[in-house]
Formats: sequence, structure tokens, C-alpha cells
Amino acid sequence: MARIIFFSLLILSFLNADIYEKNCVSCHNKLPVSIDKYFYRYLLKYSSEKNVKEAMFNYLKEPSVKTTIMPEAFIKRFGVKKPTKLDNKKLKEALDIYWEKYKVFGKLK
Repeated sequence: MARIIFFSLLILSFLNADIYEKNCVSCHNKLPVSIDKYFYRYLLKYSSEKNVKEAMFNYLKEPSVKTTIMPEAFIKRFGVKKPTKLDNKKLKEALDIYWEKYKVFGKLK
């Protein structure tokens, strides 16, 4: 019984990790700016984990020229992205994975 529960939890954790890969990386790989560059732009502007995640969440739910962190030339060339189709919970999970992948806090020596 414990094995079944263990393997079920393991499978669920792998499925959740794919939220970021499937819904974020797959589209960003088509752009000339790597996905980590967006993270650093948000970090420079919003500083803290809470503020970065909140700004990204709000932008991804309702993208606009007013709230983008990308330069005008980038927006003219590629446009403003479409709103995410992820529900709030899955979007927050994807942002948590994104944060953990690129955060600099605790990695600098």
C-alpha cells in the first residue's frame, strides 16, 4: 500500500513539473530572447520573490503594453502575448518552478 502511495505521489510531482515546460518553455523557445532574460528583467524591476511573482502573474493573466517589461522594439516585432489559459493554481505552480530555476538568491558566492 505504501508503495502505491509513494509511486502515485512521484508521478504527480513529475506531472506538475511539466506545467512549466509545456506551458512556458515550449513557446519561449521560439523567441530570440531566452526565457531566463525575462526573469532577470522582472527581478531588476520588482526585486523580491513576492513582487516578481505577483507582477508576472498579473501580466500573464492580462498582458498589455502598459504592464510589459519588454522594450518597445520587442513588442513592435513580436507583439504582446495572449493571456494564459492556465488556471490560477497552475499558473502559480509554473511561476514557482520558474522562480526556483532562475533565482539568484542563495546561489551567489
